[in-house]
Amino acid sequence: MARRRQPTARQTRLGTELQRLREASGLKGREAAAALGTDSARLSQIESGVVGMSENTVRRLAANYACTDEQLIDALVAMATERTQGWWEKYQGILPVSFLDIAELEHHASHRFDAEFLHVPGLFQTEDYARGLFSYRVPVLPDADLESRVSHRMDRKVIINGPAPIPYEAVIHEAALRIRVGNRSATRAQLTRILELSEADHITVRVIPFELDEFGGAWSAMTYAGGAVPKLDTALRDTAHGTAFIDSEAQLGAFRTLFRKVEAVSLEPERSRDFIHKLAKEL
Repeated sequence: MARRRQPTARQTRLGTELQRLREASGLKGREAAAALGTDSARLSQIESGVVGMSENTVRRLAANYACTDEQLIDALVAMATERTQGWWEKYQGILPVSFLDIAELEHHASHRFDAEFLHVPGLFQTEDYARGLFSYRVPVLPDADLESRVSHRMDRKVIINGPAPIPYEAVIHEAALRIRVGNRSATRAQLTRILELSEADHITVRVIPFELDEFGGAWSAMTYAGGAVPKLDTALRDTAHGTAFIDSEAQLGAFRTLFRKVEAVSLEPERSRDFIHKLAKEL
C-alpha cells in the first residue's frame, strides 16, 4: 500500500482550525510559537497539518488562545489523536487522494445532505449508474481505474446502509431522475433503489418537479457534511480541478441557507416517493 506524501484533508482542517483560533486571539505566529515553547517553523507545520500533535499540544494551544469552547476543543483533540485505518486506505495509490479524503470526511460526519440537479446522488447510485457516469470521463479511464472508482463509490454507502448510519437528506431535481445514464432497465433499477432507500427512517428524499414555478436554484449541486460540532462542518464542490473542501463560516452559512431554500420548495417525502414510483412505471 502506497503511503500518502501530503496531509489528509482532515489533518489540514485541524491545522486550519488551530490557525483560526490563534488569529482570533490576536497572537502572531512567533508569539504563539514562543508560548508553546517551539519556533515559528514548527508552528507553521502544525497549522499546515504536516506534523502530528498530541492531546496535550492541542489543549495547550487552545489555552494559549483563550478558547473556552470545550466541545470544539474536544473535537480538535479527537482529530489530532484518532488513528482510524478506514476502508478507504485500500485505495491509496490507486485513486486520487480526494477520493480518500471524501470517504474519511463521511466516516466522521454526524449528518449529510445533498442537492442534485443533473445526477442521482452518489450515495444512491447503483453500480450500473456509477459506471455509466465514470465512463463519460475524458480522457477515457482504463478499465481497472474505472472499476476502482465504481467500487469506491459503492463502498461509500456504508454511511447510510452500514451498522451505524447517519441522518441523510437528499433533494433531487426531476431532471436527474429522468436523465438515462443507462438504458431503460438500468434507469428503472436506479429509481427502484432510491425508493427502497427512502423507506429508511434516517433517510429523507425530496423531489423538485419541472413544473415548479420561479425556481432558480439549480445552478450547482451541493454536498454538506456535518462535523462533530457545527464549526467543523464541511461543504464540497466539484471544480475543474477536482473536489473543493469548503470550511469558512460565511460560506457554510450560505450553503445551509441555500439548501433549506431548495428543500422548502421541494415535494414532501411521501409525495416524492409517489413521484419517483410514477417515473419508474413510465419506463
